[in-house]
Amino acid sequence: MYPVTTKGMQRYFLYFAYDGARYHGWQIQPNGISVQETLQDALAVVLRQSVTVTGAGRTDTGVHARLMVAHFDFEYADDADKRIDGAWLTDKLNRLLPPDIAVSKVIPVAPDAHARFDALSRTYHYYLHVGKSPFLRAYSCRLYKALDFERMNEAAKVLFDYIDFTSFSKVNTDTKTNNCKIMKAEWVQIGEQEWRFEIKADRFLRNMVRAIVGTLVEVGRGKLTVEGFREVIEGKNRCGAGESMPGNALFLVDVEYPERCFELKD
Repeated sequence: MYPVTTKGMQRYFLYFAYDGARYHGWQIQPNGISVQETLQDALAVVLRQSVTVTGAGRTDTGVHARLMVAHFDFEYADDADKRIDGAWLTDKLNRLLPPDIAVSKVIPVAPDAHARFDALSRTYHYYLHVGKSPFLRAYSCRLYKALDFERMNEAAKVLFDYIDFTSFSKVNTDTKTNNCKIMKAEWVQIGEQEWRFEIKADRFLRNMVRAIVGTLVEVGRGKLTVEGFREVIEGKNRCGAGESMPGNALFLVDVEYPERCFELKD
């Protein structure tokens, strides 16, 4: 008799970064190249099997990630091939992927660990600068007049009082709820004329960060009061909020997971 070949599945978390300038966002699109498609194609070549990757979030067109996490499943034929060497796969992928996507590590995780649904929090940074700069233009949004960042930080604190952020969500999405728990929201000065908005939450709605920043900019310009910012949130109407800021200045910078995701059973 021939030996019986048993097959199994091992799940992995893949940590990587990307410059989103030339991509139509994270998710596969019918009319343009996406980060997800590019990553899946590279994994399929290296692993010699069809692979589907599920990301921790869905960044929009032009948005970047200093740290993104995605999971994928690898089908192995027997116990000898059960675990992929993460360092080997990281090296192979970085040789194959374009220069604007870089993998930092690949690690085995629990079979039910989910990059999106198990994430405890996500952190985004949005960059603003005053004046013309040839070195900031690709990754920061230029302001033509200084803003009142102290007042903007006062308004940002209002975000902690609410969980329904319909006012900052893209309309006609497939989400079941617009509730989010914001854990951090603060403007930090990082240079003489450079500022960064740091925001952390358990989840984010589509276009949420850029809409919040756009509305806070209205506060900084003196066109909206802190109380007016509160009224925007309570209005639950996207039309009442500020304009969405450009995507090139937005970065996903961190995703956190519970320890159980990394508990392996041999």
